[in-house]
Amino acid sequence: MKTSLILILLPLLIIFSYLFDLIAKKTKFPSVILLMITGIIARKIANSYGFTNTYFLDSLIPVLGTIGLILIVMEGALELEIKKEKIGLIISGFMSALVVLLLNILLLKSFFVVVLQIPVDTAILYSIPLSIISSAVAIPSANSFIDNDKEFVVYESTFSDILGIVIFNYCILQIGSNEPIIDSSALYKLSIDILGIIFLSLFITFILAKLIQKIDHHVKFFLILAILILVYAIGKYFHFPSLLTIFIFGIFLGNGGGLLPGFMKKSIDTNETKNSLHEFHILTSESTFIVRTFFFLFFGFSITLESFVSIQPYLYALVILFIMFVARYIYLSITKLNFNLTPLIYMSPRGLISILLFFQLGTLNDPSLKTDIIDERVLLLVILFSMILMLVGTLKKDPNNDINHEINNPVDENLKPNN
Repeated sequence: MKTSLILILLPLLIIFSYLFDLIAKKTKFPSVILLMITGIIARKIANSYGFTNTYFLDSLIPVLGTIGLILIVMEGALELEIKKEKIGLIISGFMSALVVLLLNILLLKSFFVVVLQIPVDTAILYSIPLSIISSAVAIPSANSFIDNDKEFVVYESTFSDILGIVIFNYCILQIGSNEPIIDSSALYKLSIDILGIIFLSLFITFILAKLIQKIDHHVKFFLILAILILVYAIGKYFHFPSLLTIFIFGIFLGNGGGLLPGFMKKSIDTNETKNSLHEFHILTSESTFIVRTFFFLFFGFSITLESFVSIQPYLYALVILFIMFVARYIYLSITKLNFNLTPLIYMSPRGLISILLFFQLGTLNDPSLKTDIIDERVLLLVILFSMILMLVGTLKKDPNNDINHEINNPVDENLKPNN
């Protein structure tokens, strides 16, 4: 492809993505769907001109997705202000992410084993990516919500990403070693790893906060991002929950380093850290926009419409969507959290993290752990259907309910579950 043509296409795609974001804000229609549709159309045009070599996407999509995931979790964490009165909200988001995730995995695994006759280990591995809420889609879609609902979505979707990756990697290790998934020694080791990551994250946050203050060079925030991506990659290589490091760093930096232990806080100028936050947040937001744009464009480009003729993927995707909705409805109804249930019940989109884990399943060496029944077609349809369901929820949201909700539930009082 000629250089001049590439230089025309790349800016045009970014402009389209920007316009899609504007459309999404006005209509609530997820821009991610428009990006994937654009990628599908681009694939049809490329095929008509004889460009059929898409093998480069097999390596490019996971790399872009991983960087996008890091940036999205970072961006979400930077926006969260941690105060004592918000502890209940954080716990609510964590518990919702954990319980709904596990409930989804259990129900989907049962459907795969009993109805589709997929082996148990394979069913577990394929149920996990389809059970994780995509923070890449959920967080931007919650911008129109009142503060409590929006923060709940940020916490829940971010924790869902982190917990989903931890559970997925844990299951891969256990199944790959022919060990039972429920194993006390393995769970104990996982707990120790998570505690170690938390303490390591505090140390890394302290070092990076000092770097932000010490570096005089005009380029410093890309250096910080590069270090974070390196830390994530090293942690992932050793099967540590390294996404937790990104989340903790974002939380501490977003609160000006004020959450660090006293002995660390003394050697950091928290005011300077807060002043640097605005620049870093802009860089993170714009980098996220670019990476997310090309990730979903390339994912759409990798799809061949001819493979969607069969009715089976549609039926499987609808059943999976029904299970997702039921699991979420059961949890949110039973716990009776003080949130607007009408939009939140529908806020369970699948997206970036599901695609990444599906790509990882494709790289497994053991063919017995793979299945052709739940394939990329089912994944794409689940993503599309879940986003459409989310759109229905955001459109059903009544602004008057938001006003009444804020009046009847003051911010300081509605952060805890109402059991």
